[in-house]
Amino acid sequence: MSTLSIKITPALEREIDLASRREHLTKSELVRRAVAAYVLRPTGPAKFISALEQAGPLVGCFKGGPKDLASNPKYLDDFGKR
Repeated sequence: MSTLSIKITPALEREIDLASRREHLTKSELVRRAVAAYVLRPTGPAKFISALEQAGPLVGCFKGGPKDLASNPKYLDDFGKR
């Protein structure tokens, strides 16, 4: 294996030390994994996911209720007043 020297702040060194103890890894192994995860992550802009796509099967799963809930401001009259 090659050796790479870097300069880090004392605060980052403390965080690396805490994380290595928490994960039961050497600091070197922890940093190797972090660098690999960063370097190997997909590049380019992230695919846009709409709120509708994220809600998935929850959309339309409730029956009843007012049909104009999303568009009628009267339902917001007491919103946040509790």
